[in-house]
Amino acid sequence: MSSKRFDKLLEPSRIGSVKTRNRIIKPAAGLQYWIPGGYPLAEKAKWLFDAYARGGVGLIIMESPRIEKGGKGFRLDEDKSIQAMAEVTGIIHGHGCPVFVQLTSMANWNLTKSPDNDTRAPSPVCVFSEMDNHNTMPREMTIADIEEVVERFAINAEGARKAGFDGVEINTSCTHLLHSFLSPFWNKRQDAYGGTLENRTRLLVAIIREIKKRVGQDFPVTALINGIEIGRFIGVEQGECLSLDESLQIARIIQDAGADAVQVRSHWIGRHDASFLTDHLCYPEPPVPLKTFPRELDMSLNGVGANVPMAGAFKKVVSIPVITVGGLGPELGEKILREGKADFIAMNRRLFADPEFPNKLAAGRFDDIAPCTSCTQCKDEDAPRRCRINAAIGTERPYVMEPAQKRKKVVVVGGGPAGMEAARVAALRGHKVVLFERSSRLGGLLPLAAMVKGLEVEDLPAITRYLKGQMTKLGVKIRLGKEATPALIEEMKPDVLILATGGVAALPEIPGIRGKNVKSNAELHRTLKFFLRFFGPATLRKLTKIWMPLGKRVAIIGGGIQGCELAEFLVKRGREVAIVDSADALGEGMISHLKLQLFWWFRKKGVAMMPGVKPVAITDRGLTVLLKQGYKKTIEADSIVIALPLEPNKELLRAFEGKVAEIHAIGDCGTPGLIVDAIEDGWRISSSI
Repeated sequence: MSSKRFDKLLEPSRIGSVKTRNRIIKPAAGLQYWIPGGYPLAEKAKWLFDAYARGGVGLIIMESPRIEKGGKGFRLDEDKSIQAMAEVTGIIHGHGCPVFVQLTSMANWNLTKSPDNDTRAPSPVCVFSEMDNHNTMPREMTIADIEEVVERFAINAEGARKAGFDGVEINTSCTHLLHSFLSPFWNKRQDAYGGTLENRTRLLVAIIREIKKRVGQDFPVTALINGIEIGRFIGVEQGECLSLDESLQIARIIQDAGADAVQVRSHWIGRHDASFLTDHLCYPEPPVPLKTFPRELDMSLNGVGANVPMAGAFKKVVSIPVITVGGLGPELGEKILREGKADFIAMNRRLFADPEFPNKLAAGRFDDIAPCTSCTQCKDEDAPRRCRINAAIGTERPYVMEPAQKRKKVVVVGGGPAGMEAARVAALRGHKVVLFERSSRLGGLLPLAAMVKGLEVEDLPAITRYLKGQMTKLGVKIRLGKEATPALIEEMKPDVLILATGGVAALPEIPGIRGKNVKSNAELHRTLKFFLRFFGPATLRKLTKIWMPLGKRVAIIGGGIQGCELAEFLVKRGREVAIVDSADALGEGMISHLKLQLFWWFRKKGVAMMPGVKPVAITDRGLTVLLKQGYKKTIEADSIVIALPLEPNKELLRAFEGKVAEIHAIGDCGTPGLIVDAIEDGWRISSSI
């Protein structure tokens, strides 16, 4: 069965001399899977790119090697690394997929903040923002420095061709080195590389021409550029930044220099990650009032497709293919292509969630596509790259689920994300699976999380819809409203029992903890679950703006992801909030860039953030804590909310011991964690049964 709905998205196309299987591009994104130097080849990277190519994507663009001398990651200026990367390109080509590699210079960033780094840029301009990468004043580059940049790009392009790459993408977007030459905000030079647009593009033009000269005119060179640069977040007038009009002129200039395609992004100075994750730009609220947003951005879908109008403008001034990006899905991608606003659709997170997405789309298997919920677990700078819905990501083996050697009878107790994933994978491998869920609906705590988080950024209900649909297709018997007692399990005699009933609410033992002004996790969950029987998460979220069983001033015990997201929820409902935790830092479990954005917003809203303190008593006045300095302080509060991580349900495991030969406790029931941990747990256990 094929789909006519996505004919444009799935039709073959070309970038220069390279034919693509369709118009879906896997854009470059940092994986952090590489062994320093690039050899031997990291198994994690090998099998991920195998999955991408096997899944049917039109073109893969791999992340950049280290352009400058030194640094981590793979290289394309050393023979051993080139040989290792040739193995990757060979795997990709074996599936009939072309592959480019991005080339990026970050010489103007001091990511390690080491004073020994030679941080250099066109001009000594710096923006000190916790949400950006410019935290060291760079030195002004000499002409010799600039000529060295051209040489480094050319050498790496030569290495790319030797390694079997079919083309290169020059990254001049965000605030990387090459963009800082193009931008009048960053480039204050008075020589041949500054001032006029011709001068500011001189370096980029030289790089494109030198690459073409060394590796051949038939070797595609594409460019990734900012359609607009926005400075108002840090109080910079728009006239000082790169405008869309100038970017359109740059597109024509690089086309004349030999560029074979252009990908269009946008950038907010001082807000790095949210710039290329446009659907996260307004988390937790817009950085500036929406009415003052640049008219060049389309914010009608909460940032999804924000860059599309600029791509459409580029289409009118160049004849080379135009690529657009920004949280796009197949429906919107098809619409963009049909309206002539772009030639290719770049999708990164959707392919991370399901590398088989293009093949499933072509076969009309829409319900089988694993959904990306836009959690950006795949972009967390503080943790290994993982995927909330696709636990295979980051493993060191082929992304192919092998059938079980022996079919077993598997009983899963609990219909949350861990239990549903365990049931799905077990059934996929051929086991006979029954899932029991005591309540009347699947999802576990997902509906509660959706109510607190909202649906504007993360689509948590999509997880339940997908897993429920897959279980049904695979023949899992789902028993809702049925409690799996030890007696029932003993009667069923399963070969394997998987316990996924969730964790137990933690309750610190401090004086006053059972007072009327205290709301525990368990109490809040019970209250919200009752209302979720009648309302969906979105409706209930709106109703909480009218009434909530909490006072005006709220103190939250627990500063991990649970407490921080609850604080955001309460502040948006007019509460004065304080967050306390004994840990040295708040935000445990949060994605790095979202944590930075949220904490910036907390400070703006007057949220009291108090890490490293110990709650010692709860009274009618509020919460008393012991500070690091050794003295006590009372936080005046009408309500105290316990938002600590859950604890494992050890009692449940003991109740079933001896009833079944093989028992596993997964998710919060075994090791409490996040949604990504729960799904990974279910996948891991059922993959080995």
